[in-house]
This record gives sequence, structure tokens and C-alpha cells, in this order.
Amino acid sequence: MKLAFSTLGVPGLPHPDVLRLATEHGYHGVELRAHPEEPVHPGLGAAERAAVAADFEAAGVELLGLAGYPKVAAPGDDEPVLTELRALLDLAGDLGAPYVRVFPGGTPGQSSEEADATAARRLGTAAEHAADVGVRILLETHDSHRTGADAMRVLGLVGHRQVGALWDVMHTWLGGEQPTDTYAALAPHLGYVQVKDIASPDDTTPLPLGEGVLPLAECVEVLSRHGWDGWLCWEYEKRWYEAAAPLPDLLAAGRDHLSRLLNESA
Repeated sequence: MKLAFSTLGVPGLPHPDVLRLATEHGYHGVELRAHPEEPVHPGLGAAERAAVAADFEAAGVELLGLAGYPKVAAPGDDEPVLTELRALLDLAGDLGAPYVRVFPGGTPGQSSEEADATAARRLGTAAEHAADVGVRILLETHDSHRTGADAMRVLGLVGHRQVGALWDVMHTWLGGEQPTDTYAALAPHLGYVQVKDIASPDDTTPLPLGEGVLPLAECVEVLSRHGWDGWLCWEYEKRWYEAAAPLPDLLAAGRDHLSRLLNESA
């Protein structure tokens, strides 16, 4: 498995500095948070996009994916969601990123059937554009669909190879799902895995990997046992927790921890 980190942990940091952190600390890739407040976002022009892609290639670091914010299950008209998603797909295609992350975003007022159908309809529509630009859309286990079983209700309706799943290990754990069950649900559709650590279900402040309660060792063991050879991406949510320790100071230890888990599960 290859190791990456998300720029959610270093909000606002220019991508050349992100690439420096990746190379200095031995990470194979980076997930870019593609939000308008970040340096890389869908508003970039063609020349800026080409420069970002060239910088990644020159650094020998892979751009794993773009973490976007379309909420595909949210109530309302389809077109604003599809417009946002298409813009992300175009950016990913221009940058050479294989994946775009989206959220479910269903609301308490919806039935699960309505949320599933809405998400599947939008993802199915966007899948054709995703195929045209060579990018895969990943539905994250998050919010209204936090378990693998939840995500599979949507993915089963879509049935398109350009639409898959992103396993966020915190949300499946908070949803009460065992790693073996999550993997069984998502395996045919799994794009990559987001790892992190927290103190407790009631305190999701990000911690250094291995210092919290999330079953990272079990997750890695399940993936290794089934021969999965994709990406583990550390999503350290510094953007939402200003008091959290700075991610750059933790990157080397985080890489070492994940490497140990991989060696132990080999």
C-alpha cells in the first residue's frame, strides 16, 4: 500500500510547500482539498492547472485525488450539485488526479430511500462526464451514509465503474460497523482509505496516528489479508480544530506508524 496525506491538515498551504512536506517525510502522494479557500480549486485557469500538474510530476509525488464538497444526497435541484461536481471532475482531469471525493449530505428530513435515490441519480448522471475526463467519483462514508452498508445502498443503484467508495475509518467506526464488514461491503468499489485517529466518540479532535481509539491496526490487517494494494491517506482535520497540533510536526511519526502496521500485517 502507498501512503498519502490530505491538505486538510495544512489549510491554505501553497502546493509547492505541500510537495516539499511529502518528499521530506516519505509520502508517496497527496490528497488536495479542492475548496475555494485553498490554493488549488476549480476556479484555477488553464495555465495554473498545468503548472500544478507539472510541479507534482517534477516532485515525483502522486496527486491521489481532490477532496470536494458536493452533497449528492442533499434535497433540492440536481443541477447545482451536478455543476459543482462536473467542475471538480474537470479540475481533476486537468491535474491528472484519478479520484474526486464527494459527500452524501442527506438530511434528517429525508427518508433513506429518498436520499439513496437522489444520490444514485446524480452520481449516475455525473458518471458519464467522469468517464470522459478519466476520473472516478468516490462517495465517502460520511454524515448520512457513514457505514459501508449505507454507501453500498447507493452504489448498488448506480452500478457504474466510474463511481466508487472512499472508506473513512472514523465514520464507519462511529457508525458501529466492524472493519471486516466495511471491507466486505466496499471491496468491489473501493478507491482508497482515509485513516485518522481521535480520542473518543465524543471528542473527534485529531490525534497523532496510534494515539487514539480508532481500529487502525485492524483496518490495515483486513486490507492486507485480502490483498488490497491501494492508498492509505491520512486525513488530519486541522482545518476544523485550530488547537490541534500542527501536522508537519507529526508527518514523520505518522508515516512510521502506518509503515509498522503494514509490516505487522504482511
